[in-house]
Amino acid sequence: MERFENNLKNQMNTANNVSYPDFDRMWSSIQQDELKVAGGESTPLRPRKRKRIAIITGISVALMATPVYAALNYDWSHLLSYKAGIQTALEQGLGQSIEKSVTKDGITLTVHTAFIDENRTFLLYSLDPGSSRAGEQIAFDRIGLKDKEGHSVEGHYSHQWNEKLGVFQGYFETDWVAEGQIADIEFAMENIRFTGDGTQSIPYDPQNPNTQVFPIQKDGIDSVTLQSFEQAEGNVLLQSAIRFTDPEMNSRSWVRIQAADDRNEMIKEVKPPTFGTPAATGEYLSQQIFKADSLRAGGTTFQLVYDHTLQSVDGTWSLNMALSKKQMANGTWKDVLNIPVDQVPGETKIHEMIVTPTQVRLILTHKEKHTRFPYMDYQLDVGGKLLSGSMWHVPGQSKKTELRFEMTGLDAASLANQPVSLVAKHRVDEFAGDKNPIRLIDISAEHQTLTSSIAGYPITWTYYMKDHNLYVESLSSDPAFGGVNQTYYLDGEDRNYGMPAMIGLLGDDSNKHMDVYKNFDKTELEVYIWNYTTHKRDDVLRIPLKTGK
Repeated sequence: MERFENNLKNQMNTANNVSYPDFDRMWSSIQQDELKVAGGESTPLRPRKRKRIAIITGISVALMATPVYAALNYDWSHLLSYKAGIQTALEQGLGQSIEKSVTKDGITLTVHTAFIDENRTFLLYSLDPGSSRAGEQIAFDRIGLKDKEGHSVEGHYSHQWNEKLGVFQGYFETDWVAEGQIADIEFAMENIRFTGDGTQSIPYDPQNPNTQVFPIQKDGIDSVTLQSFEQAEGNVLLQSAIRFTDPEMNSRSWVRIQAADDRNEMIKEVKPPTFGTPAATGEYLSQQIFKADSLRAGGTTFQLVYDHTLQSVDGTWSLNMALSKKQMANGTWKDVLNIPVDQVPGETKIHEMIVTPTQVRLILTHKEKHTRFPYMDYQLDVGGKLLSGSMWHVPGQSKKTELRFEMTGLDAASLANQPVSLVAKHRVDEFAGDKNPIRLIDISAEHQTLTSSIAGYPITWTYYMKDHNLYVESLSSDPAFGGVNQTYYLDGEDRNYGMPAMIGLLGDDSNKHMDVYKNFDKTELEVYIWNYTTHKRDDVLRIPLKTGK
């Protein structure tokens, strides 16, 4: 998944490419049993090539003694654009200088600086590919830490190519934190792959509304299935489903459809696309929305574009390090709060605040499992200065949620003396559907509509047959209605759920939803709403956490 995200973020930050979709918001909330999407953190863009590199000459002994001097020799600002707390700490001279390297097969891995505190462990590294570099991007079979007992520690990484210095600059981040003040760890990369774009022309006909399937049988890709659906305002949704012959491609490659006009210029989507949603049957689903007249103009061509390996260098690049919390300890403190939040469900409490020089975390606890804090936007008001944050679901801890805020323009000591409040905005609540069926009659290939309501919200239903499948669309004219999440019909007492045929994000402006019932052979059906959401966009919840000194 990370390789997929890194490559997509990098491509989307270059000119003439598509808008960047919010991955973590999409992936963090896909439920175990349903293709349902909810909110989460905005993931950092992996930046394009840097043009501005800090080149410092005349290095004195005094400068060499600065702990993070070597790290500052590189410009990390774009790489850390969504890790502002690390950038702030770096500029303040914080961080443990590592400056250890290992070279194998002409490729050199160097760990420059480490940040380890009570919230996370963060490494800044560079990778010099030497003459081995065969592509613009790199990926690894594995990247991560091992503790002194040999247990693997996974995390997230991102990197960018520094053209002037001829190295990949990257970071590795994990929630793992050493129990003591010192931790002996190993940082390792296994099997480096240089990757680039593979392409395959596909004879897709945008004038044909039927499902079109194209065999690929190349580079681990089996086939691509394309469907189009008419949208409002003269738009068309192009949905692609990719099947792989190599299962690892599902998580390693960013596969997308590119459309070009008769001048061979790429046709850009009119709304942010979504890529790589996992389907229940194993496909890799994506959706892109275009202007219908642009997509259907004469001379339009289509191609499948994907990552593929250009060259592999097998082996392990590893470095042993003794990481220390000492430097960050002076700016680290915890405050047990146990503040009830009566405005949200699940008997939620703000249990604890953990402050480090790079990040603030609020630990929320709930008596009910998988309780969602029903807001989309989060800020921490520190004496009038606002830190932007996001929600994180803690793996394996269904009764705990975290709100994380990068420390931007503040230090932990000043925060300790300031009044602090949590500010949550744009409330989105989820409700169970009712027992009133929506009766679909005379089901055929013709698009038919009917109206219903739930809790006073009007809903327009559109249903039709396509490729032996029944499609059921729902849409509301009331912007306070967040949308139907899923529908089902009853077979006796058993519920048969429709599979979402449109990728939706919790909190979206659009409340349109579409389910598909495969291999449907009836002319009538009663469907029910499983659940739905509502918006209160102007709702603001402010919770004082501590008073200033």
